[in-house]
Amino acid sequence: MSSAQVTDLRLRTKSGVLEVVFADGVRYSLPFEYLRVYSPSAEVRGHGPGQETLQLGKHEVAVTAVEPVGHYAVRLRFDDGHDTGLYTWGYLRELGETRDAKWQHYLDRLAKLGIPYPTPVPTRR
Repeated sequence: MSSAQVTDLRLRTKSGVLEVVFADGVRYSLPFEYLRVYSPSAEVRGHGPGQETLQLGKHEVAVTAVEPVGHYAVRLRFDDGHDTGLYTWGYLRELGETRDAKWQHYLDRLAKLGIPYPTPVPTRR
């Protein structure tokens, strides 16, 4: 699927986003917190439906390194020590395309537990 091929990745540490550009010109700016909360790792996603682990306290998380994995993915190293998820080009595309819905789902899960979130959109301070 050529539309999922990444042609450029930029780590924007001051703004706290990973900028991803795909072969078809689509570009997404994915906040570090969002990437950490939706890590594709088994630690976060579990090994099947209903086994996801809600990630808390990731407002200030930063990406410290982006490491290529073949020609199909990157490993993101976060400053909280998390580095086990492989972000394939297809998964990065999915995260960009579904960002609003996924982020709202995260906020809804927090609200259900009575955990307030300070802002409606993830930001770096």
